[in-house]
Formats: sequence, structure tokens, C-alpha cells
Amino acid sequence: MVDVSKSPDRIAGMFDAIAGRYDFLNHVLSAGIDRRWRKKAIRSLGLTGRERVLDLCTGTADVAIAAQTATPGAARVVGVDFAGAMLRIGRDKVAERGLAGRIALVRGDATRIPVADASVDRVTVAFGIRNVENTAAGCHEMHRVLTAGGRIAILEFAIPTAPAIRQTYLWYFKHVLPRFGRLISKHNAAYSYLPESVGAFATPEEFVKILRQAGFADITAVPMTFGVVYLYTASKTT
Repeated sequence: MVDVSKSPDRIAGMFDAIAGRYDFLNHVLSAGIDRRWRKKAIRSLGLTGRERVLDLCTGTADVAIAAQTATPGAARVVGVDFAGAMLRIGRDKVAERGLAGRIALVRGDATRIPVADASVDRVTVAFGIRNVENTAAGCHEMHRVLTAGGRIAILEFAIPTAPAIRQTYLWYFKHVLPRFGRLISKHNAAYSYLPESVGAFATPEEFVKILRQAGFADITAVPMTFGVVYLYTASKTT
């Protein structure tokens, strides 16, 4: 039985343990499609070059960098994560690209985001919301920090519903991915936790309800790559 508990210390420790191989495994295990998912999420934000963007659960800062380097990109990006080793790799990537003056990476918890009320114009989360111990609290925090008229874009895995695709996906997700992940990362739990955490997370319909209860409006849930991933978008009206 895989432990899918999501205490901040446990999740941060797990991601810190695989930080050195995290980016490589993301690209390999998704066959490179993860880059397209992130680009679509950034496009959905409707950036004009003036926005302050918060990238929550930023990890190694791929989305933060994508938001800043898009055309047009964000004026300023703050990435927040509670895994210190992931942030260190993210800071190296930011510095290598000469973006240290425009991207700040901060250690913090998604249920207590260390930024002021109504202080950011956009929020992104890529494959991190299911790892937040209290999903509803994280969504309320995103709503709190957004300005009126602000928008969010959230990428998260899901279980496909089409029978043939679902069967193939579950076989890959539960057998191939954990074995390959363990082989490369040298971590026994992280890539077994991944498929189990996806199965335990809210369905798209349930997550839309959580966003609505947090105060968001204009919510959409768009399936991508046969429903393996969903892009959730929403706005804060007041």
C-alpha cells in the first residue's frame, strides 16, 4: 500500500530527494509533452507584459521561467515552494538565464502563501495542487492573493475516462512509470506516490466545485492529451 499522506514535511522531503533528476524525468516520462502543457497554460493567462505572476508549487521554476520569457511575458514572477532542494535548482536555472532580477523564488507553503492580499495579477500551479495537504485552503489562498480581475491557470493530472485509453494509461502509470522513476531517481517512494496521488485527487468535476467554493468564477476545465492532464482556468471577479 502506497502512502499518499500529504504532510508538508513528507512531501517536501520526497521532492528534495529527487530534485537532481526531477526535470529529466518529467521530460522523459511525458515524452516531452510537458513543455506543451506548460506553454498552453501560460497562453491562457493572457499576459500583456505588465502582470505580476505567482507560480505556486514552483519546484525547479520551469513555469516561472516560461511566464517570464513568454511573448509577451510577465513583468515580475514570484515562485513559491516548500522544497528547498528544488528551489536551489530553480535558482540556478534562473541565474543561468539572467532572470534573477525578474524572478524571485521563495520558500513557503501553498496554504499560507507569503505574499500580501490582492498583490498578484495571475497565479499558476503546474502539477502541484494535488500535493497540497488541504486543497481547498490552497485555492482560497490563491483567491486571496489575486487582484480583482486576476486569473489562474492550473495544470493537473487526471485519470482518462475513455475505456481503451484509461486501461493503457493506468498500466503505464502504475507499472512502467514507477519502475523507471525508481531506476533513475534512486528513490523508492516518489514515483509510486505519483500515480496513487493522482488516483486519490479530486475528479475534474470535484476540483471545479472546490474552485467555485473558493470564490472563483468563469471556471473552465479543458482536457489535454486524451484526458491525461487538465488545464483549469478561472478568474477573480471581486
